Amino acid sequence: MWRLVPLVRGLSVATDSLTGVSARIADPEELKELLGIPFTPEQTACITAPPAPQVIVAGAGSGKTTVMAARVVWLVGTGQVAPDQVLGLTFTNKAAGELAERVRKALVKAGVVDPDPDPGAAEEAVGEPSISTYHAFAGQLLKEHGLRIGLEPSARLLADATRFQLAARVLRTAPGPYPALTRPFADLVTDLLALDAELAEHLVPAEQLRRHDTELLDTLDAVKLTNDALRKVPEAARARRELLGLVEEYRAEKSRRDLLDFGDQIALSATLARSGPEVGRILREQFAVVLLDEYQDTSVAQRLLLSGLFGGGTGHPVTAVGDPCQAIYGWRGASVANLDDFPAHFPHQDGSPARRHALSENRRSGGRLLDLANGLAAPLRAMHQGVEALRPAPGAERDGQVRCALLPTHAEELAWLADSIAHLVRTGTPPGEIAVLCRTAGDFAEIQGALVERDVPVEVVGLSGLLHLPEIADLVAVCEVLQDPGANAALVRLLTGPRWRIGPRDLALLGRRARALVSHGGHGDAEDDPDRRLAEAVEGVDPAEIISLADALDTFLDSGGGPDDGLPFSAEARVRFARLAAELRELRRSLADPLMDVLHRVLATTGLEVELSASPHALAARRRETLGNFLDVAASFAALAGGSVDGEATLQSFLGFLRTAAQYEKGLDNALPGGENTVKVLTAHKSKGLEWDVVAVPGLVAKQFPSEQSRESWTANAKVLPHALRGDASTLPEVTAWDAKGLNAFKDAMKEHQRTEELRLGYVTFTRPRSLLLGSGHWWGPSQKRRRGPSSFLEALRAHCEAGYGEVEAWADEPEEDAENPALRETTADRAWPLPLDPAALARRRRAADAVLAHLTRLEAADGPPAG
Repeated sequence: MWRLVPLVRGLSVATDSLTGVSARIADPEELKELLGIPFTPEQTACITAPPAPQVIVAGAGSGKTTVMAARVVWLVGTGQVAPDQVLGLTFTNKAAGELAERVRKALVKAGVVDPDPDPGAAEEAVGEPSISTYHAFAGQLLKEHGLRIGLEPSARLLADATRFQLAARVLRTAPGPYPALTRPFADLVTDLLALDAELAEHLVPAEQLRRHDTELLDTLDAVKLTNDALRKVPEAARARRELLGLVEEYRAEKSRRDLLDFGDQIALSATLARSGPEVGRILREQFAVVLLDEYQDTSVAQRLLLSGLFGGGTGHPVTAVGDPCQAIYGWRGASVANLDDFPAHFPHQDGSPARRHALSENRRSGGRLLDLANGLAAPLRAMHQGVEALRPAPGAERDGQVRCALLPTHAEELAWLADSIAHLVRTGTPPGEIAVLCRTAGDFAEIQGALVERDVPVEVVGLSGLLHLPEIADLVAVCEVLQDPGANAALVRLLTGPRWRIGPRDLALLGRRARALVSHGGHGDAEDDPDRRLAEAVEGVDPAEIISLADALDTFLDSGGGPDDGLPFSAEARVRFARLAAELRELRRSLADPLMDVLHRVLATTGLEVELSASPHALAARRRETLGNFLDVAASFAALAGGSVDGEATLQSFLGFLRTAAQYEKGLDNALPGGENTVKVLTAHKSKGLEWDVVAVPGLVAKQFPSEQSRESWTANAKVLPHALRGDASTLPEVTAWDAKGLNAFKDAMKEHQRTEELRLGYVTFTRPRSLLLGSGHWWGPSQKRRRGPSSFLEALRAHCEAGYGEVEAWADEPEEDAENPALRETTADRAWPLPLDPAALARRRRAADAVLAHLTRLEAADGPPAG
């Protein structure tokens, strides 16, 4: 607890008659002097604004956390509120802790409170500001007021691991049939939880969704569905209705067990806030001032919760801070419209809209870097009110530099990246001040290997990043094949990997055999195109006719090597198919064992752990650490899931958990860069709110960054809530007619929506560095037949450099029209798995193996093995 300091630097003391708080600060200049911060005029305006609703559009690096902390000091120091009348909300525990620490230090530095109160002092102690996450606030609200809506205080919060365990249990015990749900089990676990979360985020009752899809199906019955895209709409609607039934059973199971998840917390809190005015009155009396951080990332349900408590014409002093240009989480439920519409949702008592402020002076990056970011963000500024172009701090107008390169191949690009970073480290840049930001985690393994090869310490950040490293990807692939014989993509990864090394010809033949097994020979003619058959096998469709490469693999365990289908498998492939099939069959016997036992058995059987331990390479040491980190994640999952649902975590639920982490990082992967002095490798999405001296952005190639991959659409995906039912429907495209033209227009609008999201992500990425931005791309990818070339982002970097703000280090000419990818012409050397040993170590292992073999031969030649 803190107490008010009797006098601060001779300031006169006055006590506010309403708050009972002594005023310590009289004007903004005193605040600047006390905190030692030369606030800009726009920062001062936000800090000293009267206690009334306001929204601050804070650009990247403009000091929003500093402003929020200073506003608390101003309101407390001028006697307008007591410290414990301040509520601050943000998204993560780390952000909440940082804001709380900033507020505390600012109050202490200003002399408003004493960090070491004297127990014998006469002054009455005062409390601290309440600063927490949005979810923690919702949980506390339900604990104190949940009975008003019939929620028992005994309700417990589900951990993420338990959610997946419970959802998997519901799926395993569901009576069915579910003819429209054709996806693998792990995907259905993810889909169930995704639809449940979307319903909660938008406060949509299950029956409303069922009615919507029923009416849609009735409409489509009278429509001629002329193409595949149109035919997918009723398929998705039927699947969504079946999935909705599973969601209802999942919710019933939660209710029976007295459990809530994060989505339930927010949805029930929003219902509570809107159901009666008394809760809002209590909260407004308790908290005279409310600060909302990263408001552009709030969901519709969170907005309804907050406006129900503190908005709706009450005129309560709510300050929301955010940046619509950094709204990069729309794919996981955030609605940027909340920030745009704040003045209307939180009006003054007379109905007039809340005031909008702007923070636009960036004190992080030099002016040359800001010129680049401002150019990219120009379309975003035009879309949102109150957004201004970023300005550098005085004197920093010519600071910062961009260096870019376009290399012929993907391998050459990563070599350029690693060489550039290694040079920076050798010339004095601490590794911890360097980050590599990627659009996806696909290149993490190669980047990690290239940096380790150059003796640069490196750290891959986050669970989704670990899942793309080969040792983890192979382990997970084995688990997926064990759990689901239809996991064809995972099996193909194993078959074509460096351990089994099955070539495309034998793999295509395996696909033909898999197809023949399903159709009982009806579609397995030798004249069929093997590449097409393999593609169909890997794709997978109707569960009544699943094409399983694993089933085809099992045929090689027969003494005759499988059915007499005349397929000309190579002798080597037949042996390898049989060995892998036997290995998988043996491992499947342990699937009912505890999760950690299954994982360790897979590691022992595949030899991955031994191979990593035997390798002296520095990269192997990094991979051993990675494997240890992944097993820690699995152990944590097992501990959480096993404690509250079925007693043991299952492999099925763990795979569903990993699938969601890899795709969305939706609440599962809160890992942040550690404090070690290492180069951080992470996705661009995870970089928000962070900064480094140097940021490298590889993969700036066409269709990759900015990505042209379509956002999952409700017209083709059962887990996605139809736009018409969402609370932010007015900001999203809609289907105007159920014909080819109408659906194409919808798709085009969705693509434009996606381009805007990618532009926001690019803006976030390019505003992370303080002094140097490295951007790169390539013409030829590692395995693509078609050339890639520079993306619009890389072209923007090049133009920026050529305008005198940086350096184009390399720019490869476009390949000839008939050129081929050189990476496809290179023959892959026979590789040990998972990492090659150096020649000396390999020779020692072979000598040891020869010695063991010779010893066994001598024993066999003797009269028999010795006793014991």
